[in-house]
Amino acid sequence: MIMTESNRIEFKLKLTKALDLEKEVIAFLNYHEGGFIYIGIDKYGTVVGVSDMDGDMLKIKDRLKNNILPSCMGLFDVRADQKEWEDIMN
Repeated sequence: MIMTESNRIEFKLKLTKALDLEKEVIAFLNYHEGGFIYIGIDKYGTVVGVSDMDGDMLKIKDRLKNNILPSCMGLFDVRADQKEWEDIMN
């Protein structure tokens, strides 16, 4: 199944300091139906994978815990997944 970006799905190639992850999360938290951010998929929907799954998951939780007030902890899940035999996060 080919996935495409939409108003509820965002693809991000990798987690970087320049990625405004907090802005994306806040937008989805404010949207009644929520949304999904997939890290390890490029903007064309090509799965490239994540090289440091555990480290990136910790970084995401830390960034959201420390950079969004009031706290959004408990309002989202950070999950490991696999598509096309590559590790991704959503």
